[in-house]
Amino acid sequence: MRILHHGAVRGVTGSAHELQFNPTHSLLIDCGLFQGGDRSPHGADANDLSLDFDISAIQALVVTHVHIDHVGRIPWLLAAGFNGPILCSEPSAHLLPIVLEDAFRLSFSRRPADLERYLAVIRQRLVPLPYNTWHTALTAKDSSADGAGQVRVRLQRAGHILGSAYVECDVRRPGAVPHRVVFSGDLGAPHAPMLPAPKPPHGCDTLVIESTYGDRQHDNRRQRTHRLRAVLEQALADDGTVLIPAFSIGRTQELLYELETLVSRLPGLPVILDSPLASRFTQAYRELKPYWSQEALKRVANGHRPLSFEQLLTVDEHDAHERMVAHLRDSARPAIVISGSGMCTGGRIVNYLKAMLGDPRHNVLFVGYQGAGTPGRALQQAGQGGHLTLDGERLAIRAGVHTISGYSAHADQRGLVRFVTGMRRRPGTVRIVHGDRTAREGLREALRQALGSEIRLEIPGK
Repeated sequence: MRILHHGAVRGVTGSAHELQFNPTHSLLIDCGLFQGGDRSPHGADANDLSLDFDISAIQALVVTHVHIDHVGRIPWLLAAGFNGPILCSEPSAHLLPIVLEDAFRLSFSRRPADLERYLAVIRQRLVPLPYNTWHTALTAKDSSADGAGQVRVRLQRAGHILGSAYVECDVRRPGAVPHRVVFSGDLGAPHAPMLPAPKPPHGCDTLVIESTYGDRQHDNRRQRTHRLRAVLEQALADDGTVLIPAFSIGRTQELLYELETLVSRLPGLPVILDSPLASRFTQAYRELKPYWSQEALKRVANGHRPLSFEQLLTVDEHDAHERMVAHLRDSARPAIVISGSGMCTGGRIVNYLKAMLGDPRHNVLFVGYQGAGTPGRALQQAGQGGHLTLDGERLAIRAGVHTISGYSAHADQRGLVRFVTGMRRRPGTVRIVHGDRTAREGLREALRQALGSEIRLEIPGK
């Protein structure tokens, strides 16, 4: 058995990890898009999305969750000849066609017939799995010269976005003790308002764990709410707009959940969701309400409408988007705008930034991770008084720039360490992926301090 990493090794995007049972039978865990300056160990990057690894042994794809950096290269996987099943949680099976429809439209074809044919293939391949249930994903027959056996997978809630899962893999061979491998996917923070916090597995032999925030701690829920309220009150005082670049799924819905209460105390402050894709996901979140946390369900039962409150406005059509940008740029009306993309690599947020960065009345609020090489990271680092280049145009940054890490959908260092130390049977080997260099090394040091020499800690591709 080998574990090969085809992405998210030296950065946080392009997740693709191969569990190789033998040279002719393997599972692929995620197949994500590269963003910013991230690239695969073999050379693929955001400008070259063709698969740069051999897929002939891959029997099935297991999807941890539907963020584009974990599923965005599925169209290229299919184009390369993969014809196996796509295993994912039941909520992810509902959400994945929405994500891939958008990816296919942007990358391949806008023709409705092409889109429908492609989505029909995706739906045919999907195998929705209930949480906490074993499923045989791979079987190698006795006639195989490379060894017989099977790999079973079980999905457990990861608390990152709706439908997210970490994957337990039981690798079984005749006459041998089973070897359990866990792929963390992206683990959620324990104080996420809409989803149950992830619980560690009982144990495993090998753990492949993300490290996005492996070198830092988040604000707690009270701190982040206090800081968010302060930014909103400043917007009211300045008669300006708060621009929040946010991923269409996960971050947007959690922000709306918390903004419902905050803006009810700030009359006259609208929340503008300017993202057709985010609007579709928000509707899907409503339809998947049984998978919400008990806190969120209780809030709904008490009469709240966290994803459809009175001050929430949606902007779908492009001409309405252009009018909204011009209106908020030219008027003295305070507002909150949530728009994609989350790392400012494209989408409608770019138009808002070009229109408003030069005006000190406005503020940009980052609530999620900004990958190396992305405009979001550049803006975050430059800050007020600096400069940012967007679409070849150099812009002076006069708007305020703020970051609230507590709204991240990723576990911080404390949460990642707790995921490992919370196992009753701790892994013999931990592979640390999906993080910048300092984050990977920071998590390794934190795990070393927590566990001593008990566990072998590896950073692939270092």
